[in-house]
Amino acid sequence: MKVTVVGAGAVGASCAQYIAVKNFASEVVIIDIKENYAEGKAMDLMQTASLMGFDTKITGSTNDYSKTADSDIAVITSGIPRKPGMTREELIGINAGIVKSVAESLIKHSPNVIIIVVSNPMDTMAYLAHKSLGLPKNRIIGMGGALDSARFKYRLAEALDCPASDVNGMVIGGHSDTGMIPLTRFAVRNSLPVSIFLSEERLEQVAADTKVGGATLTKMLGTSAWYAPGAAVSELVKAIALDSKKMFPCSALLEGEYGLNDISIGVPCILGKNGIEKIVELELTDAEKAKLQESAAAVKKTNGLLG
Repeated sequence: MKVTVVGAGAVGASCAQYIAVKNFASEVVIIDIKENYAEGKAMDLMQTASLMGFDTKITGSTNDYSKTADSDIAVITSGIPRKPGMTREELIGINAGIVKSVAESLIKHSPNVIIIVVSNPMDTMAYLAHKSLGLPKNRIIGMGGALDSARFKYRLAEALDCPASDVNGMVIGGHSDTGMIPLTRFAVRNSLPVSIFLSEERLEQVAADTKVGGATLTKMLGTSAWYAPGAAVSELVKAIALDSKKMFPCSALLEGEYGLNDISIGVPCILGKNGIEKIVELELTDAEKAKLQESAAAVKKTNGLLG
């Protein structure tokens, strides 16, 4: 199992680190346009191998995509990150060109690769990859929902004052501060609905805090977060690599599912060796359906900026 991570910044390096330490890939290649940057990150990470107990080989390359040849999975993190006060949508002008070029370079050397898009605005960048490459829809996955759901579970555990491992919950919709839909109705604590433990008002606050999870961290850190995004990516990669059939909300190209067409947006997906193996259609309430339609309209508006 060979995995390529494009972009050696904080998010890309975290992706590579988490993938390596989970020890399911034989090789991780990090690639970046900055001279010797990916090589340095790879060397630094490899020097943790004996300390962390992993056997994954990590190498780096300066913009030489031949080193990525025959990758099974590739992660695109390249592009400019958010700064405080910026929306994800404001990154589209620069990041669209970068993501399109990267995706085409990856396919040239790894025609069977499954691509995971992390770059923002993530739903639109995943849609761009679909339209640019013309690959089967199962082979291009947007990461956002897995990260948003992890942030939702963090906020649920905080509100419940319990371990994060005791809760489960899911966020669907667009990966934006206004487009996320934390499904509080489905959230559980050890199989029991969280509504047993939390008031409606507290759950509304959990949902609101989840939706601005990225913006909150960007304001605190001065740039986009990296640990949780890297961990979210590593779980998607692992599910594909091990053909585990795990379910994650991912940005998938919809062709009639949820009444939506020609859009990549966050919905529950079963992941396995073929990438997205099934899109799971939930029975949503009218209010939830309305929120998803509103989120989709915003994503389509951003897609329209691609030209």
